[in-house]
Amino acid sequence: MSSIDTPADVPKPRAGVARPAAPAMTWLTLALMTTASVASLRAAPTMAVYGLACVFLYIVPAILFLLPTALVSAELASGWNGGVYRWVSEGLSKPLGFLAVWCQFAMTIFYYPSLLAFVASTIAYIIDPALASNGPYTAIVIMVLYWTGVWISSRGTTALAGLASWGLIIGTLIPGTVLVVLGMVFLGEGNASAAPMDAANLFPQWTGLASLVLIVNNFLSYSGMEMNAVHVSSLKNPAKEYPKSMFLAMGLVLLIFILPALAISWVVPSDQLSLTAGVMQAFDAFFAYFHIGWLTPIAAVALVAASLGGMLTWLAGPSKGLLLISREEGYLPPFLQKLNKHGIQQNILVTQGVVTTVIALMYALIPNVSSAYWIFSVITTQVYLIVYLLMFLAAMRLRKTQPDHPRGYRAPALGVLCVVGLLSSLAALAIGFVPSSQFGGGSVWVYVGIVGGGLLLLGVLIPWLFLKLRKPSWKTAAPAGPAAAPTTEGGPS
Repeated sequence: MSSIDTPADVPKPRAGVARPAAPAMTWLTLALMTTASVASLRAAPTMAVYGLACVFLYIVPAILFLLPTALVSAELASGWNGGVYRWVSEGLSKPLGFLAVWCQFAMTIFYYPSLLAFVASTIAYIIDPALASNGPYTAIVIMVLYWTGVWISSRGTTALAGLASWGLIIGTLIPGTVLVVLGMVFLGEGNASAAPMDAANLFPQWTGLASLVLIVNNFLSYSGMEMNAVHVSSLKNPAKEYPKSMFLAMGLVLLIFILPALAISWVVPSDQLSLTAGVMQAFDAFFAYFHIGWLTPIAAVALVAASLGGMLTWLAGPSKGLLLISREEGYLPPFLQKLNKHGIQQNILVTQGVVTTVIALMYALIPNVSSAYWIFSVITTQVYLIVYLLMFLAAMRLRKTQPDHPRGYRAPALGVLCVVGLLSSLAALAIGFVPSSQFGGGSVWVYVGIVGGGLLLLGVLIPWLFLKLRKPSWKTAAPAGPAAAPTTEGGPS
């Protein structure tokens, strides 16, 4: 997620077919919206480790995952209101629908610590760059910023929504453009690139499965396409314009992902690159070379502002979706369904905050901050991939069981797209259990235990317990007022 982080897809309580609305959007507008919700600089250091090979490592998941997700979710969104919960519920079953929306929420439990670890390392370049690799400092920043966000969100503040729109400009486009331009000038002046840029390095060197592990993070980088698909019915001619919009968005997203990653690899050697502070390492190096070091704090403030704005506008989204379907179907105990005086699901946010605090403390216990960041990023991806596995399966079944159901858009070769998406998601799940070089010299079994334990606990055990223990009394009336209002769509990366 990553990306301009906006509230996640929220199930709407009313049933019914998604009727095409009056055209209110051009295909170009939708392409730009999709770009804003997917593209981010936060993942750039992860791929900069591979130098020129990052081009290959971004394009492959774009073809095998981004494209199937965009086209399949467009068909589902144009036929069924309610987001992924409704799609999976009708295509497979209601319990699996709950699992899908639960995983959308649960992945944020690890997403926020990894996002705020990036923020902590960026802030460090304003105070003391040495703090960027300091675990206790990172843990403190995560806890302080997260609980501040909970406090702000619990007060029902709506003015923060505009921050996400500015995030694309402030935290992605301007810093990304500056990074790439400085990098090109740096090379143009005859300086050697820190990473080889010849044809022999177009593909990652094969040193076993670990050499391809970083690709798993790119699946989450492209997540959120299923959220933007709800706008397909606003196009004048969805069958022609939606694919055109998605191909343009894919091109723009690839440029935003690839060029800054390359710029970082030009100036920061891979063995010195931090996965959390890599963007600021590159800015610091370029600014020092061009004798404009005074810009380093300004770049850091821009990145921090965009990330925090995204977190604040996205914080209550997934939990609100979980709240709505839980009140309808009784999936969560009444304690977690309670609202505060502002109509916000404060108990869910506080409970999530307690878990986030525990995870933050792991940054203080794991010696290498980059290792902790990578582990939590992988767990985030693993949990979110469950959503996509269920979505692809539901889409295939709905095409068979409800072939005549009205759809504003029908994806071409849906079966092929779903099979490719399923296989890609399963491959990403498997690869996620192989430690990358960024994990350092830690125990492989410890890594597998943490990732596997996080996946089983969040993606299987907890939702199973909620389903097993639920009672008829857990069903409550749909909330009135602010809590009932669906939020906007988008996705993290």
